[in-house]
Amino acid sequence: MLMRAAPALFVLLWSTGFIGSRLGAADAEPFTFLSIRFLLVIVLLLPVAFSTGGGKGTNSWPAFGHAAAIGALIHGLYLGGVFWAIHRGMPAGVAALVVSLQPILTAILAGPLLGERVTRQHWLGLALGLAGAALIILPKIETTPDAASGINVETIAATLIALVGITTGTLYQKRTSANLGLMRGAVWQYAGALLIVGIGSLLTETGEVAWTPKFIFALGWLVIVLSIGAISLLMLLIRQNAVSTVSSLFFLVPGVTAVMAYLMFGETLSPVQLTGLVLAGLAVLLTSFQKGNFSR
Repeated sequence: MLMRAAPALFVLLWSTGFIGSRLGAADAEPFTFLSIRFLLVIVLLLPVAFSTGGGKGTNSWPAFGHAAAIGALIHGLYLGGVFWAIHRGMPAGVAALVVSLQPILTAILAGPLLGERVTRQHWLGLALGLAGAALIILPKIETTPDAASGINVETIAATLIALVGITTGTLYQKRTSANLGLMRGAVWQYAGALLIVGIGSLLTETGEVAWTPKFIFALGWLVIVLSIGAISLLMLLIRQNAVSTVSSLFFLVPGVTAVMAYLMFGETLSPVQLTGLVLAGLAVLLTSFQKGNFSR
């Protein structure tokens, strides 16, 4: 029963990450918010990592270095870019849509970088995914930083950096760290991420935090439910040979996030932007049902 419910539960939990970032955006600057979050995750995971001996796999300094670099990309650049864009006013649903292109982009880059075969179906999926993202973004794009819509050159650039971060991090992880011990690997990943966002906080932010009930709730949710719960659920799905299913689940996140953002913040999408969501959904069908995709 747990495994049957796990995919839907994973999508639901992962989608709340964008909502949590929006909830806490008013009380802390993005890099400061993430620095606190990653530090708390490390504190919580350290006892588990050492009490279990790191779990199965290769536990060595080179492996930990790879894990830190992967964490800097997947958690540092990815979450840093998303949180910064949302803090600057980008709707959570739009941010979710842009970074949801990651599985398609990963599939395309896996050809030249990892020697995996790229099919016409993948190219068509990429084209539809990019078209969907364009329909979401272009109708409301503004070039001034204080645009009321929150969708401007700066926030789009931040989400694109996030997209590149999680894509390159995924490819790096697939190439170098398949045998890394899970718990200690997670600690080192979050340490690498903390280095990135910590530097960003020190150089560009005041470090001030308003410890409001809303902020404490958002922080606790992101630490426990996202950084520990959702990631653990993801590992469970992968261990049950559901890698191709898991990869396709990421494309369902924008729609779920958009519904949550509508219910909680009143964010709406125009008919043109809804068409973009449909195209993104078609991209999911073309990539997730490709035999062997993300399964190696």
